[in-house]
Amino acid sequence: MAHILIIEDDEKIARVIELELEFAGYQVTKAYTGKQGLNLYETEKFDLILLDVMIPELNGLEVLRRIRMTDTETRIIMLTARDTVMDKVGGLDSGANDYMTKPFEIEELLARIRVHLKDRQQGTEQDILTFKNLQIYTNVREVYVDETYISLTQREYDLLYYFVCNKNQVLAREQIIEEVWGFDYVGDTNIVDVYVRYIRKKLGPSHDYITSVRGIGYVLKDTSYEA
Repeated sequence: MAHILIIEDDEKIARVIELELEFAGYQVTKAYTGKQGLNLYETEKFDLILLDVMIPELNGLEVLRRIRMTDTETRIIMLTARDTVMDKVGGLDSGANDYMTKPFEIEELLARIRVHLKDRQQGTEQDILTFKNLQIYTNVREVYVDETYISLTQREYDLLYYFVCNKNQVLAREQIIEEVWGFDYVGDTNIVDVYVRYIRKKLGPSHDYITSVRGIGYVLKDTSYEA
């Protein structure tokens, strides 16, 4: 069952879309502000996001920009009453997969969702990143260990993906923050330690390949390494 995030400040519109999506068989989560939507995105796994442009706290384009800093796979459809060509071009150039102008027919929205989810699922072997008995399906952002699915949040996935792409390299916490959380992250670098613990717990002790490097950060090793 595909999981869809609706980020829409108009509660009536959000509710109508939610009911239609649930009737069509999708799992749905709603957010009414940009910050709330971004927080949900970072803590849960979504296959597609319906993103309004004019939302409080963080506007839709800023939410889109932050997501696309680390994630180019999750399908995002912009929903807005702004229908000028420049508005549409701006959204698409910022990384949106599609752009729908309000008001729209729900049947058209459902059809576009089906198309984007189908495109997302049509991966090839080139979309699989492997490390020992770990498989990362980058086209759908899914992780398996010994063919068992491991449920990760968006941030956990981004961090594990970064480790695998840089295996056998010692990665400083500051470097990880910059690449995974982004340049505009404001907070303690200990957040990296927190998410490493989350990943270790989910992978299990027999698959704990992430090694701490005292005073520096971490290394994902597939060869012998002395910290």
